[in-house]
Amino acid sequence: MAEQELRDISIIGGGPTGLFAAFYAGMRGASARIIDALPALGGQLMALYPEKFIFDVAGFPKVLAKDLVRDMAAQGLQFGATTHLGEIVTGLRRVEDSNGGHFVLETDGGDYPSRAIVIAAGIGAFEARRLGIVGEDAYEEKGLYFKVLDPKQFQGARVLLVGGGDSAFDWAVNLQGVAKSIRLIHRRDGFRAHAATIKQVEELCRQGRCDLRTFWEVRKIEGAGHVERVTIFNSKTKEEETLELDAIIPLLGFHSDLGAIKAWGLDTEKADLRVNQLMETNVPGIYAAGDITAYPGKLKLIATGAAEACIAVNNAVHYINPKAKVMPGHSSNMAIFGQTDD
Repeated sequence: MAEQELRDISIIGGGPTGLFAAFYAGMRGASARIIDALPALGGQLMALYPEKFIFDVAGFPKVLAKDLVRDMAAQGLQFGATTHLGEIVTGLRRVEDSNGGHFVLETDGGDYPSRAIVIAAGIGAFEARRLGIVGEDAYEEKGLYFKVLDPKQFQGARVLLVGGGDSAFDWAVNLQGVAKSIRLIHRRDGFRAHAATIKQVEELCRQGRCDLRTFWEVRKIEGAGHVERVTIFNSKTKEEETLELDAIIPLLGFHSDLGAIKAWGLDTEKADLRVNQLMETNVPGIYAAGDITAYPGKLKLIATGAAEACIAVNNAVHYINPKAKVMPGHSSNMAIFGQTDD
């Protein structure tokens, strides 16, 4: 297992909070890296709703989730932070050295020595809920997709959406004019999606542009190396029907788990990490920011996560070098951005 160079800060999580932590580390002159279990930066924004508008980020009347991730990545990585994606955190150990010691963050892809850790893991490592039918793994990314990053991938396709939440209904709308046909099935007649989106899909059904069925589930997938047919069944009538399809998109939610982080002796509150006003956990040198944190008055918002990332990084920098100021001053006065009055 490869060991990387010693860096000031290792950031667990590549979502908006982790990306802003990387930016702030670079602004403070601290070396940083981002580690994430997902194959791409962006966290929940890219995994769950890349084509959805976000309205509560400062400076944007509205912004597509994927565009926000693109710009936050450009901002966050400008100072040389490296990214290590598709790696699952497996452990953490403390190593003594001539400077008082450092952490070694262990993943299934390598060991990462770090003077401080910032956990910005959102809801933790998460993976899509499966259909739970025999043989589904053989069709993953071969007509069976648990996430949608680019709707153009389904140009002219006959698509089956599975689920009753926001993601399923959003894609029933967003694939209009892209997919050849869109069917949406859900195992019951109650939906968890936003009421306005449900009405929008119901109107599309009245126009013949979508087929919405309740109490239907997937029973079997067939095809020679790629999805060609899907058998669905009605849990009330026991009726079965075989559909000729090009793509199935199950949108059944996600399993989330703190994974190895649970074994680090950190104080928790339900599934979150308890922090103080400095974003410190109970373990010196380990900080947390974003949705994974818990403290009185906590708001789980992108805007809040960005602010917490600043606090966590500034205090991590001060932890690494007690002579460093916690408050660096305003960016408009900093030489690192080409200003002359730093």
